[in-house]
Amino acid sequence: MTRHPRPHLVLPLALAMALLPTLAATSAAADASTTSTPLVSPSDEREYRALTLDNGLTVLLVSDAEADKAAASLNVGVGSAQDPDDLAGLAHYLEHMLFLGTEAYPQADAYQSYLSQHGGQHNAYTAAQDTNYFFSVDPDALDGTLDRFSHFFVDPLFNADRLASERQVVHSEYMARKRDAGRRHIAVLDQLLNPAHPTTRFSVGSNATLADRPEGETPLRQRVIEFYEHHYDANVMHLAVVAPQPLDELEALVRDDFAAVPDRGLTRPEISTPLVTPDELPAAAELRSLRDDRRLTFYFPIPDPDTAYRLKPASYLANLLGHEGEGSLLHVLREAGWADGLSAGAAQGDGKEAFFNVDISLTPEGAKHLDRIQASLFAAIREIRQHGMEAWRYDEQARLAEQQFRFQEHGSALGTAMRLATSLARYPLEDVNYAPYRMDGFDAERIDEWLSALQPERMLRLYSGPDVEGNQETPWFDVPWSPVAPDVGDAAPLAGLSLPESNPYIAKDLSLLEGQDEAPIQRIDSPEFDFWQKRDDSFDTPRVEWRFSLQHPGASQDAREAALSRLLAGWLQDSLNETLYPARLAGHGFEAYAHARGITLSFSGWRDGQQALIERVLNQLREGPIEAANVQRVRQRLHQEWRNAPEDALYRQAGRTLAETLIRPQWSPEALLAASESLDAEALSEFRDAFLADLHLEAMAVGNQTAEAATQQAREVARTLSPQLASTAIPELTPLRADVELPALTPDTTRDEFLVMRYLQGADRSLASQARLAVLGRLLETPFYQQLRTEQQLGYVVNAGYQPLLDAPGIGLLVQSPSTDSATIQARIDAFLAAFGERLGKLDDDALAPYRQAVHDDLLVRDPSLTARTNRLWQTLALDDGDFDRRQRLAERALKVTPEALRDLWPGLVDDAVVHITHDPGDAASDVMALKADLPPLPGGGD
Repeated sequence: MTRHPRPHLVLPLALAMALLPTLAATSAAADASTTSTPLVSPSDEREYRALTLDNGLTVLLVSDAEADKAAASLNVGVGSAQDPDDLAGLAHYLEHMLFLGTEAYPQADAYQSYLSQHGGQHNAYTAAQDTNYFFSVDPDALDGTLDRFSHFFVDPLFNADRLASERQVVHSEYMARKRDAGRRHIAVLDQLLNPAHPTTRFSVGSNATLADRPEGETPLRQRVIEFYEHHYDANVMHLAVVAPQPLDELEALVRDDFAAVPDRGLTRPEISTPLVTPDELPAAAELRSLRDDRRLTFYFPIPDPDTAYRLKPASYLANLLGHEGEGSLLHVLREAGWADGLSAGAAQGDGKEAFFNVDISLTPEGAKHLDRIQASLFAAIREIRQHGMEAWRYDEQARLAEQQFRFQEHGSALGTAMRLATSLARYPLEDVNYAPYRMDGFDAERIDEWLSALQPERMLRLYSGPDVEGNQETPWFDVPWSPVAPDVGDAAPLAGLSLPESNPYIAKDLSLLEGQDEAPIQRIDSPEFDFWQKRDDSFDTPRVEWRFSLQHPGASQDAREAALSRLLAGWLQDSLNETLYPARLAGHGFEAYAHARGITLSFSGWRDGQQALIERVLNQLREGPIEAANVQRVRQRLHQEWRNAPEDALYRQAGRTLAETLIRPQWSPEALLAASESLDAEALSEFRDAFLADLHLEAMAVGNQTAEAATQQAREVARTLSPQLASTAIPELTPLRADVELPALTPDTTRDEFLVMRYLQGADRSLASQARLAVLGRLLETPFYQQLRTEQQLGYVVNAGYQPLLDAPGIGLLVQSPSTDSATIQARIDAFLAAFGERLGKLDDDALAPYRQAVHDDLLVRDPSLTARTNRLWQTLALDDGDFDRRQRLAERALKVTPEALRDLWPGLVDDAVVHITHDPGDAASDVMALKADLPPLPGGGD
């Protein structure tokens, strides 16, 4: 897999010039910095305007008339790399403090509460050299939100009475991430890097690093203010706003709200210290993984790819080393039984340097052959050096990038704002859209400069596995690790390496067809096969999304059948990996996944060439040889997933436990693992035959395709699969009613944190119940967060809100804490619910109105992509909504919810059908499968 360093956007200039004359004319003046708007794809009809305010703040405005949300993202050019030596985590701590009140809006929840009332969301993150703040909201509330948002950067309070509580929240975040595999890996890598480089330091913050200053030193609050004044400045800020309002209106809002951001004359800090010094290379280490997971990662220092983004030498090399087709490094490692995944790409750029990484997911057998895997990597690099420096390969990558840029989908307003704000900080204005796709031409000398960095003497290597003992321990993340010898002696590389041939899957017919249906239309209606199609040209892309649900009555009747369904889906993908990897590069996606009713085959990509791809997959499903090596690799991958489930984040485990309890059929990882121990190629072959012999087929196509062509394609699939069963033969997924006698449930976990999830289940599955609980969930989410996280500091992971299971409504309240036991958390939740009940008693219609409207607007939010639209419609069909108007009807119901209706349901909601999921370190796991056995179905509701 080719890994790209950042989620930007770009196109090859030579091809773009032929395609877009106006784009080429604009780019010719790029170096003169005269461009006032960015380059855009031909399908992008939004209006752009760039501004530089008098205080130096850079702004990019995007008017999108079709947007149903407004969004903004402000990127500050400072991050954890600027933390003082004696205050690790200060940049992150400051990010938290800015949300807790300003002179204009002193209440700690003023910003969040306003967003909650107006269909909004918000967050922020602190990286090594950037801190990014962002939100989305209903467009009518953009004025009020920007006003509140801008004051973060004008007059924050840094409330003295909030310092300790927010420090505890930061500490809770640190504790919640201590077991994250990625953090542990980086913690060991930092031990091998230049200790003077600022990104190698602890960056999250904790109670210890952010402790009150000793007597005689500058107080902590003053240090926070000093950091803010020394690093937060309009000149290092980049703001992007995306909204449906006209550009003149957006400009007026931004000028009014952000003109007061201080101009302190600052510039973005630069890092001049090298990531690693020559005398530290080569180096290698091994570290203990907490998960059943083995990885071998190679790092090579290279120039930051952003310094050559117009040519993309690192991307060129990543495409060749990360290739997964015949003859690739991953292919020979898979054939040997040593690896099941590989990715390559650049990461950890600091503006001058970065690392080129090759990350290999190993099998247990592969962990015994690290020396030969390393030798094989350098053999693959030699193959590129000797035979891979060819212009046609670069041109092929550039052609694919051009296609992606030409038909770039808008995405959500929030995603666009965040992407543009970060790109503004890195690229010239004209390239903020275009940079990730831009490939100006093959430059063999420049590529060779990058390739020359991939040498054994310049290598850092990390192996992580559960078998590592370690003779040292990292600070902060307590990872056992050991340095080891980096050389491999005379280890022989694997044979069979070769470079990829030209890609046969590149689409040629990219014409756009006219035709738009309001909703999917049932084109085929038979007992054995239902096919729905929606012609869709609204995204201006010649793509089509296909979904085929192969439904079998016994797919999840017991844990063994459920495991076999997953094994069959995994085998299908794995067995086609080398064959279809070029198709993936060319923009054709394929995924097979198992579910309670069977297996879904999902295809996405260009209309041109898609039929041949579907035929190839179906051929493999029906007739492909099921070989023991493939089955063993897939089973090993599934076993890893199921064995690692107890190591997942505790709040995720709580959600999984809830679904296992209240949905039938639903099997736990423990049950699937036990049932799959003896499964082999013979068992899978028998299951495939039985599975395909008794099928009901349901399909949907959405995209730029005629009804005739789609229907013909669907009939071909039906002829190949020969479905025999009516839909009535397929068991339904059934939401279950929580019993008042159901005891508190404990997840099967190895985590040492505390947790409480309280789930308040609705009385039935009617639209009326769904609407009431959706509005109620929106009403309580902000006060729950404010009281239990901000004020009571119970933990970092604290949330509440509407949480349906299928079409069964419910409200989830969750707290994950590093130090507060579950009994105390339960008592705090009890107190919150009692106080909230009193608030409901006083609630009037005017106060409820904005929350109703927010739920309504969120339900009808615009699909950001063709894939997202297809997934939504596919899920709607799974809920038996053949009219595809369920969300509209639910949105209308939400507007009719009254305070009296909420008061009426509240007593039963908090007392009757309640699920408690709790964990204290040392608790034994509950037998969920046994406890759910007698739970009855949740009533439907009749609408």
